[in-house]
Amino acid sequence: MNFIEFILNPSGELTLVSIIAISFILGILHGITPDEHTWPITFSYAIGKYSTKGGLLAGLLFSLGFTIQRALLTTIGYLGLARIYQVYNLDGPVYIAVGIVMAIAGSYVLHGKYVHIHLIPSHRHTEKAERVEMPKDVPLKMTIIHGLIAGFGFGAYASIITFVLAPKVPSLIYSPLPGLFFGLGTMTMQIILGAFFGGIMRKMGYNENDIKFVGTKTAGNTLYYGGIAFALIGLLVVMMPSIDNFAISTGIQIPNLNAIDIGFILVIFVVGAIGIGSLVKTVYELRKGKLNVINRK
Repeated sequence: MNFIEFILNPSGELTLVSIIAISFILGILHGITPDEHTWPITFSYAIGKYSTKGGLLAGLLFSLGFTIQRALLTTIGYLGLARIYQVYNLDGPVYIAVGIVMAIAGSYVLHGKYVHIHLIPSHRHTEKAERVEMPKDVPLKMTIIHGLIAGFGFGAYASIITFVLAPKVPSLIYSPLPGLFFGLGTMTMQIILGAFFGGIMRKMGYNENDIKFVGTKTAGNTLYYGGIAFALIGLLVVMMPSIDNFAISTGIQIPNLNAIDIGFILVIFVVGAIGIGSLVKTVYELRKGKLNVINRK
């Protein structure tokens, strides 16, 4: 059995130190692989802060809420109360909840209000540059809420720390530790990814106003339309649970990379199609002089 196989299938007697170490490594793997509960949210908030420091903070705050939830999860895992996840598929409700909070945050960024129904982006074709308002600053305080909600998502990594590692700790007082260190491992990678996403705009050489506009516009679109996508997929999973079992194996043994499934498709669609697509489109329109950005009053 190689190292990765052991980390993903820990067996036999384990010391508390080894449980903590395995949990932390699992968290790193979880944070660096394309996970639907982390990447879209970290990307959205980090790119909206349009700086390495702001992106780092976004990753930190999101992971803080996620870590708190994971510590709670392994505690109930130790007590044997987490079997609800083995009886009920909670992916659908979690997708819906995450999607709603994403859409609310995106609505605030794009329209200055938390509730605003706007399903299709408007496109005006005129010779003059379109006057557009600067989006609102991305509300980082919501990242903690997102982390708490996203933590209820349950995948392969959560199964290992909840049903394999948590029951092996010496007593109840130690039961939050697998979740805590799993969350800290995830936090480590989300901070790095957040800093990377947040620093993208600084590498493009635009002025401060343009950087802020592109970053916040991309974040708003990703949160709003990505949130709608999450909620719709969640509703679909609730109505047709078998869809959540769809998977095309990739032959890679690492979770989040081992199959093309609903979660993987969500990551690619939200971060790739909506997020990167919005960034490229907005930069193109600025470079072509199609937008005249004005600050909100």
